[in-house]
Amino acid sequence: MEKSEQPIYKQLLEIISSRWITKLVVSLTVMKSSAWKSRTAISGSFYVLRQKPDFCELFVICGGRLLSLREENKGGFIEDDRGNAVSKFTEKNSFRSLLGRRHSPDSPSSSSRSNNSPDEWEKYSDGIEQYVNQLLALNEEEEEEEEEEEEEEEEEDANCKENSADSVMQENMSGAERIEALKIKIQRVEDAIQFNRKEANVNKERNAKALGAISLCNTRAMELEACISEEVLKNVDIKKELDFRKDELFELQGEVGEKRSKLNSILELQRELKNKLQLSSSAKSRAEVQLEKAVRTRNDMVREIEELRGQRDVIQRRIEFRREKDAIGCADRLNTSSFAYREFTAAEIRAATKDFSEGLRLKPRGRLTNVYKGCINHMTVAIKMYGSANAPSPEAFAAKVKILSQIRHPNILAMVGFCSELNCIVFEYMHNGCLHDALFLTGKSSSDYKNKALNWHTRLRIAAEVCSALGFLHEAQPKPLIHGNLSPSKIILDCNNVAKVFGLKPPWPYDNSDSKSDIRAFGNLMLQLLIGRNWAATMEIAAILGNLDHLAGEWPLDLAMELCTIAIRCLSNNQGEDEELDIGWLMREINKVKKKANQLVANGEYTSAIEGFIDIDDSSNVPSAFLCPIYQVITVFIAFSNKFM
Repeated sequence: MEKSEQPIYKQLLEIISSRWITKLVVSLTVMKSSAWKSRTAISGSFYVLRQKPDFCELFVICGGRLLSLREENKGGFIEDDRGNAVSKFTEKNSFRSLLGRRHSPDSPSSSSRSNNSPDEWEKYSDGIEQYVNQLLALNEEEEEEEEEEEEEEEEEDANCKENSADSVMQENMSGAERIEALKIKIQRVEDAIQFNRKEANVNKERNAKALGAISLCNTRAMELEACISEEVLKNVDIKKELDFRKDELFELQGEVGEKRSKLNSILELQRELKNKLQLSSSAKSRAEVQLEKAVRTRNDMVREIEELRGQRDVIQRRIEFRREKDAIGCADRLNTSSFAYREFTAAEIRAATKDFSEGLRLKPRGRLTNVYKGCINHMTVAIKMYGSANAPSPEAFAAKVKILSQIRHPNILAMVGFCSELNCIVFEYMHNGCLHDALFLTGKSSSDYKNKALNWHTRLRIAAEVCSALGFLHEAQPKPLIHGNLSPSKIILDCNNVAKVFGLKPPWPYDNSDSKSDIRAFGNLMLQLLIGRNWAATMEIAAILGNLDHLAGEWPLDLAMELCTIAIRCLSNNQGEDEELDIGWLMREINKVKKKANQLVANGEYTSAIEGFIDIDDSSNVPSAFLCPIYQVITVFIAFSNKFM
């Protein structure tokens, strides 16, 4: 092989490529030739192994044994045929890769460094790297020089022999020749001195560079230590964060499991819904056909409804007419001898009350009374007992019975009979109790109260009925009467919420000086009907209208204002000051308001309701479907709304 300046590993690659060598046997002794300056024999062998073409197979031998080259990460191993490691090779990293690149300016550690440090490092890093590479090359040359030392020793021995020969020759030389030989030796010494001087200067420069490099490397080492400390702290935080994330991941995995199970349930439900949807689609098609039929039927029904509305209006007017006619007929029957009161025996009274059973004693507002509920001749009655403490004299009891027997009016409680033995009077029974409970206990915490709230139209009708009863008393013949004790507790309601007055206060004969008291009591009653409670505040219409009872529904403001005006005039009435205000005027004004209210309801502008309750004891044969599940009473509720008006 011709001597070349290229390294031997490159020469081998050129020969392989140019001559298409498929099998190449290389000895490590050849790789250690003098042409190899920058790499060792082992690294050169691995270089040839990596760079050779695929068609060439490489065999390495040393000392007569076949070696195998095995690469691993950035290094490699040389093993003999028995698998024993002969040598290990590790690639040398560059100076920059060993020291690493400097942190970016926005890193936390860069703030602690001086402003000139980065520039200074970048300025001298290339020189330092070159210096380090030179040192590495010198180390490699020293390894090779160790092999040449033996040759130099042999040369020195040869020189010593030559020097001894020269000394022998000098002894044989003349003076001029000796001088010439000494000059040559001096010249050699001077050349050696000059060479040593240059080498000393080079070593001095290398020493200065080494000191500068050491200083920069120390600075860099301190910076790297600071970076390492920061990274350690960061690693601690990162470890904590990692543990926290692991916990979160564990929780998320649990949630994912739950969600997966829910998803499976949802998918199952989706399949079921899909099946149902298919069934619904087919049902929808059938329903659309039925809907078309229903639309045609509805159109026919609308026409029939229009016809029925006309018939309903006619029937409603007939009902009102018949109701008034029945009330008048009832009063006429009460005045006839066929409906005259009768005297009952004590046995009949005890049988009617089941020997005055406590279960039949009436308890309005939760308090006991001396009134019992009874049944005489299949008719429910109320029997009022007069005890020994408040028992009237026989003459007073007879006078009371006589006067009550002469009073017959649809809105005054009728007397059915009496019993002189037990000092009791029998009245017709009113199923819905007194007006006081209907106004003041409805909607409160009274679980045993049976009435619902009275609507505004029913309250206005009750006011008209009470006014009619007062008019009957004040205009009675031959002797007018007064009530003298009018209040909501003296007004009771039947199953249709028709009001009836009772509890006339003696003396009953009419006195003009006491007529105003009934009118004032009626004015107070109208305020209670409007507000739903006792009113003791200012008598201003605006204040009263601002406190209307919401349980009565939406009051027509014009009618409520008229009632307020009438009530305030009744309450401000004093004897002799308002001659126009009498029971006749009051009845006319109340009837006007009632007529307007009936017209509003008939026109459908407001909703009206007829409410009634019948005691369960009088309706034991009624089917359970008609009983209220809470109060166990029969509820009759007929509503007229705007939809059908």
